[in-house]
Amino acid sequence: MRALTRRTLISLALGCVAVPAVAPAQPAAAVPAACPPATPAAVAGFFDGALPTRLTAARVPGAAVSVAADGATAFAKGYGMADTARAVPFDASRSLVRIASISKLFTWTAVMQQVEAGRLDLDADVNRYLTGFQVPATYDRPVTLRHLMSHTAGFEDVITGTGARDAADVPPLGRYLADHMPARIRPPGEVSAYSNYGAALAGHIVSEVSGERYDQYVQRHLLDPLGMAHSTAAEPVPAALAPDLARSYDTDLTPPKVYPFTFDRMPPDGSITTTAADMAGFMNAHLHEGRFGAGRILTPQTTARMHQRSFTADPRVDGYAHGFKERTINGHRVLMHDGGWEGFTSIMMLVPDCDLGLFLTMNSLSGGNPDLQRLVDDFFDRFAPERGAAGGGQADPATVGAARPAGPQAGFYKPTRHNATSFEKFTTLLSPSRLAIDDAGTVTFRQKTWTPQDDGRYQAADGDRLVFLVGTDGRHYVATDGSAAELMSRAETLPVNLGVLLAFLLPVLGVPALAIGWLVRRIRRRPAATTPVWRLARRLAVAAAMLGVVFLGGLIVTVLTRSGEFLYGVPLSFRLLLGVPVVALAAAVAATGVTVTGWRGSGAGLAARVHQVALLTAMVALTWFLWQWNLLGW
Repeated sequence: MRALTRRTLISLALGCVAVPAVAPAQPAAAVPAACPPATPAAVAGFFDGALPTRLTAARVPGAAVSVAADGATAFAKGYGMADTARAVPFDASRSLVRIASISKLFTWTAVMQQVEAGRLDLDADVNRYLTGFQVPATYDRPVTLRHLMSHTAGFEDVITGTGARDAADVPPLGRYLADHMPARIRPPGEVSAYSNYGAALAGHIVSEVSGERYDQYVQRHLLDPLGMAHSTAAEPVPAALAPDLARSYDTDLTPPKVYPFTFDRMPPDGSITTTAADMAGFMNAHLHEGRFGAGRILTPQTTARMHQRSFTADPRVDGYAHGFKERTINGHRVLMHDGGWEGFTSIMMLVPDCDLGLFLTMNSLSGGNPDLQRLVDDFFDRFAPERGAAGGGQADPATVGAARPAGPQAGFYKPTRHNATSFEKFTTLLSPSRLAIDDAGTVTFRQKTWTPQDDGRYQAADGDRLVFLVGTDGRHYVATDGSAAELMSRAETLPVNLGVLLAFLLPVLGVPALAIGWLVRRIRRRPAATTPVWRLARRLAVAAAMLGVVFLGGLIVTVLTRSGEFLYGVPLSFRLLLGVPVVALAAAVAATGVTVTGWRGSGAGLAARVHQVALLTAMVALTWFLWQWNLLGW
C-alpha cells in the first residue's frame, strides 16, 4: 500500500512463477521489435530457472505468477506451498490470495464505468454524489473523483481501526466513512499522498449512483464479465471459494506465524480475493481496449482515457493514470499497482507497448532478499528491454499539480502520507528522511545520490528522478517517480525532539540521588531539615517526572511490540497509557504551585532548589513533546 520506485517495487513482486494456462485469445496490437515475444516456453524458462531457489533463500513458503501477452493468459503457475500445515501446493488457478490495494484498480475501473454511463463526472465536487454525509469545505477547492484517483484529495492518513477480526465488526461502508472521515490537511490537487480512505470513498460513490453494494457491483460488472470465477470482493470469502484460500505467514518468526483473515472496514480499498490466473483476465482486458474473450468492462474510448496520465506533481516525474501508478522502466511506460495485507504481497504491472502484463504474489512479507528484488528487474530486462525513451504518458497542463517548481531545500522530510491530528502523528517522528545537498549541488536522499540535470530535475543512477516543489500554501515538497515527501518544520525533526527529551531526562537522573538521601536519613533517623510544604513540592515534582518516564517507556514498548494491534482499534492498554501524562502534568502543575508557596523558609539548600526548578522545567519540555505529537489524551 505504498508508492514504490523500481527497486522497491521488486520487493513486493518477489516471487512468482509461470506455466501455460491458456485463455481465449483475441487480436492483439503489433508488439514493437524492442519487446521479445513472451512465449510460454520463454516465460516458463525464465521463472522456472530464476524463482524456486530464490524463494527458498528468502524463506517464502509460496508464490504464484501470471503473464498476459497477445490477448491471452500466456502463463499461470504456482510455486511452493499455499498452506504449509496441510501441504497444499500453490495453484495459480485455485489458490486464492488477498491482493490488498491492487483492489483499487477494480474500484477505479468501476468509477470509469460510471463515467462512461454518464452518472459520474471526474471533475465534479464529490459532495454532489454523497447523500448521508459531506466532505467538509476545509479549502476553497472541492475534492473531486479525479483527486481521489490520483490520491491528491489532501486527506491525512489513518491506519488505526481500519481492520476487523470478524464480520460483525464491519459497519455499512457509508456509515463507517461518515464516522471516520480523516482531516483534510492540504489543498487538493497539489501532490499525491496515498489514501485508502479516498479509494473507499470512490467505491462508496459508485454504490450511491448505481444502487448496488460494492461487492455486488464488482461481481456483476467486473468479475463475471471477465470470467473471474475464482474471485470475489466479498468478505468473508463465499463458502464455495473458502477452502482454496492460501495461508500467509510471518516468516521473520521461528516457527513462522500464520496471519488470520482480516476484514477490511473500507472494502473498496483492498477487499478483493483472487487467483493469479483470474488476474490475467483483468490485465488482458486493460491491455486490449476493455475486453477479454467475450467479456467487456470498458469501451475502447474509456479504456484509452483511463490509461492517459491524469496527474503528475511535475511533468519531469511519473504520476498517475486514473488510479494506475505510472512508472518508467527500461524506457517503457508501465501502469501498475502493488498491495500488501495479512502477509500477502502482490504486484500487477502492465507494459502497453509490449502488450505484456505481469501479476506476482507471495504469501510472506519476507521480500528483503536481494536476489528476489532483482527478479522483476531481470524479467523486464528479458521481456521489455531498454528502448531508450519513455513510451507515452505525457501530461497536458491541466493534469499538472498546483504545486510549482522550487529551489532545492535541504532538511528532514516526512512522507506526504501521514497523520496530523491524532496520536498516529507520532509515527512521522520515527522515520524521517534526511536530504542533504553538497557544494556541487548533488542531492543525497533515501540512500540514493541524485545528480542535477539541465532541466532542473535530479536523477539517480537507477534512472529515478527527483524535483523540488512548493505548494500554494508555501509548504515545500520533494517529488520522485512514485512518491512525495514534505519538508518538516524544525520542531518536527528528530534532532530537535531528541534534544527536548534529553532536556526532560537529564534532571530525572538526579532522582535516584534524592531517593538515596531520603533512605540514608531514614536509616539514621535524622529529622528533615525542610518544611512539610517543601517536601510535598519535591514529591509531587518527582512523581510527575517519574510518570513521564513511565509513559515514554510504555510508548517505546508499544511501538516495538504491539503496533500491529492498532489495525483493529486502540488497545485498552494504550488508552490507559495515554492517561499517564495527564496525571503527570496535573502533578507538575500542583508541584509548581506548592513550590512557589513553600519556596521561602523551606529550609532547602541551593542544590535542592536548583534541582526542583530543573524538574519543573523538564516537565515543560515533556509537555511540549506530548503536545507536538498529539499524545495528551485521545
